[in-house]
Amino acid sequence: MVTTPLPGRARIGILGGPWTGKTTLARRITTELAGHGLRVERVGGLAKRAAAAGMPKMDTQTAHTTEWLMHQGLADETAALTAANVVLADGPVLGPLAYYTAALEHRGETPDELALDRLRLLASLAVPDYDLLIATVLDPQEATDSPHGDLRFQMQVHQHAHALLADLEAPHTIVENVDASQAAAVTRAVESALKAADR
Repeated sequence: MVTTPLPGRARIGILGGPWTGKTTLARRITTELAGHGLRVERVGGLAKRAAAAGMPKMDTQTAHTTEWLMHQGLADETAALTAANVVLADGPVLGPLAYYTAALEHRGETPDELALDRLRLLASLAVPDYDLLIATVLDPQEATDSPHGDLRFQMQVHQHAHALLADLEAPHTIVENVDASQAAAVTRAVESALKAADR
């Protein structure tokens, strides 16, 4: 499902692997946008829903799981846009694809090129619908304490996410897990949301 932005609505995606400050950043953006009188809906938690449905996750993710995650994420974001001024997606459409290609590398598997091309097409069609894409940066020192799998896989997710952004030439803001960098990203998010409100 690919949509066009609704007038007066903003879609912001935060992309990155675990332990990169995504949740903290999303909270900061939500608080700041609410201070400007904007209603924010946060969308995410798809990995838990997929796991509850018995789908493979993390480094066992498959093309089927990835397609479900991407379509479901876009559907959730579109539904949220009907009631909110701003939708903040934790793990937007590019996230599942980055996890999938990282999982393939982690397992040493060759991808099904037809399936991969279909997933990349879906991602490329959806990218222009985001008013702002934010890509977080993994700090290996912090990641060593992460409960989300081994450091090697976390690094692969990080590398694949940033490579995907580059390959698709997707405009994005890179954010490190430090206060000054996050503060700058919050400012960008507010500017994007207010600009969308004037559409």
